[in-house]
Amino acid sequence: MRTTPDALMLFTAGLGARMGALTADRPKPLIEVGGRALVDHALAQVDGAGIGRVVANLHYLPDRITAHLSGRGNIRFSDETETILETGGGLRKALPLLGDGPVFTLNTDAVWTGANPLAELRAAWDPARMDGLMLLVPSGRATGHAGPGDFDRDADGRLRRGRSFVYTGAQIVATGGLAAIPDRVFSLNLLWDRMLADGRLFGVVHDGGWCDVGRPEAIPLAEALLREAAGV
Repeated sequence: MRTTPDALMLFTAGLGARMGALTADRPKPLIEVGGRALVDHALAQVDGAGIGRVVANLHYLPDRITAHLSGRGNIRFSDETETILETGGGLRKALPLLGDGPVFTLNTDAVWTGANPLAELRAAWDPARMDGLMLLVPSGRATGHAGPGDFDRDADGRLRRGRSFVYTGAQIVATGGLAAIPDRVFSLNLLWDRMLADGRLFGVVHDGGWCDVGRPEAIPLAEALLREAAGV
């Protein structure tokens, strides 16, 4: 079994209900920010990190997703059209396509500036100490994020539930623990809680900007972040 991730789970199945009318006729990953679909912003990070194997899950308006990504030969699809399985169940269903060992996962409702988030995770990954490694931003610079932070972080990077840092939706996760969760539909929070209890969930802080594009009002914030990074 490999110990360094070389495959990525791209979460594209969500309903995007918080986007209101914007997702009435298109899935959230196809909403444009700065003239580019959110899923393409995510895939730019995947390409920049040189990750060749990608699995995207499908539920809401799946034909729109597959048509948009049809020109990319490195993407395979995991079908959740009958029942959306949430992040944990969706990742477990996709494991035959992803392969054994740890994998990257990446949400598609954010934009990034600065260092490549997946390369940052790869550089910090230590399977001897870690079952999970999250990319974080301090709560005070989590652009577009509503609500408190998710975690506190010790000096060595070990995490506990708290408010100092926000999880950005990018991580490396060992998938072996998924088999022990009996639910079919479940959040990755169940797996993270087990890692937290074992002291094996860690975090690294992103060197750059990040905007959570989960609501319509975050779109201009994300576009401003991208313009600032481009010096426009």
